[in-house]
Amino acid sequence: MAQHWTRRQALQRGGTTVAGVAGLGLAGFGGYTWPHPSTSQNADKKATHPAPAYVVGVDNFVTRPDLHTATVRVTHTAAKPADEPPYILIAPRGYLVSPTGQPGLMIVDGNGRLVWFGEAIAGTPLNFAVQQYHGQPVLTWSAGYANAQGITFGTSYIADSSYKVIATVKAGNGAETDLHEFNLTAQGTALLTAHRQLPADLSSLGGPKKTSVMESVAQEIDVATGKVVFEWNSLDHVPLSESHQTLAGVSSTVPYDYFHINSIALASDGDLLISSRNTWTVYKVDRSSGAIQWRLGGKKSDFTAGPDATFYWQHDARMVEPGLLTVFDNGSSPPLEAQSRALLLNLDTAAMRVTLRHAYTHPAGLLVDNQGSVQLLADGQVFVGWGAQPYFSQFAADGELVLDGQLPSGDQSYRAFVSDWTGHPADSPAVVARPNPARGSAVYVSWNGATGVQTWTVLAGSSPSALAAVGSQARAGFETMISVNTEGPYFAVIAHDMSGGELGRSATVRLTTA
Repeated sequence: MAQHWTRRQALQRGGTTVAGVAGLGLAGFGGYTWPHPSTSQNADKKATHPAPAYVVGVDNFVTRPDLHTATVRVTHTAAKPADEPPYILIAPRGYLVSPTGQPGLMIVDGNGRLVWFGEAIAGTPLNFAVQQYHGQPVLTWSAGYANAQGITFGTSYIADSSYKVIATVKAGNGAETDLHEFNLTAQGTALLTAHRQLPADLSSLGGPKKTSVMESVAQEIDVATGKVVFEWNSLDHVPLSESHQTLAGVSSTVPYDYFHINSIALASDGDLLISSRNTWTVYKVDRSSGAIQWRLGGKKSDFTAGPDATFYWQHDARMVEPGLLTVFDNGSSPPLEAQSRALLLNLDTAAMRVTLRHAYTHPAGLLVDNQGSVQLLADGQVFVGWGAQPYFSQFAADGELVLDGQLPSGDQSYRAFVSDWTGHPADSPAVVARPNPARGSAVYVSWNGATGVQTWTVLAGSSPSALAAVGSQARAGFETMISVNTEGPYFAVIAHDMSGGELGRSATVRLTTA
């Protein structure tokens, strides 16, 4: 019987449980690195972003010269389903190079047009999603930095429908917050990943005598109080011998990241599913005791796997319904498969057998070294974020590609999701009026994050107190240009909803030639 050590025992005995690990193929760190907040261009939330000259892959706006966001290209390869979720959530940033546009939080429509852009407050963003908090839809994300090993540090955030941050969440009990997961529950708690760096002796493995092991931690935090209500520590339950991670690069200053937790989700019975990238395993964990109930994948799997039902270096494991698991199978870093796959796996916990229901692959044969996500939609379609590769895709249940999205080369988004969302910005619409060379004036208007705008009405007059309606136009993307047959010189714009009701009004501005 395999011996299970506590954290203290594992560290006292060093690496004796991982004999042979040093001989594994080079796993590498897969290039998770992004700038530390001290050097990130959006580390300071008050930082300004002057609009650059024309750059391929960047969208610039007359009304918001502070924004220069990555251009998102979307192709529909089949008829767009009527019940398709309308918005796509991504968090672009650079991949080993500077990002093409601003790193940040982006909501785009089904055609890739910007709906909302937000800076991540401190550090580089990831894990951007719509969730429920106390029964209300909210935006959630994490932000911070990663070191050269892909170990992340930072804070997680919750924002309301006006895009105001209403809560921040960090790990407790002395653990460092890890940015791979931030999952809200119906009980007002958050499941989040964390880590601790603990001293260790790995000389028996050919590693340093004085080094450290990075212990992965799963915590459940009460959002309102910050109290830790549950904690699971990898070294209490998973020996170093389960790791597939090489010791290459480990030193007195570089810890051994043997586990590398990257997702926590609720199982159908309320217990937890914990994904470990570096053991190639999804663990089902008792939410009360922390005991491992079963392992799927890796060296000690409790399941017999059917054809093509094995995964490697995986991310984003979710129990979407009893007996059905979604997993992003990276299969890479180092490559063990020809291409990465989004998997739907059938779990038979009576026979302890896992079989492949469907695998979704990108036509370009994408091999993704790290990151990635799988979202099963209500109509059976599947939405896939390709992580380190600058793509996201939507598939019909049978595998037909129906939507394909692309960020500029060199950009990435840790995960990508589709969701309904209703945004009511606290600020007013932004407006700029310029002379129209043909006749009259060109009025530009935008309202960052407003989802209910159907039409814009332009008001104009000879003084700020004498404005009258002079034209209207349907909203045409993030920024709409409206030609009106007047030179003002004073202008304002009103936003209307589908029923014609007023949603908001801009400040009054004067015609400008700039």
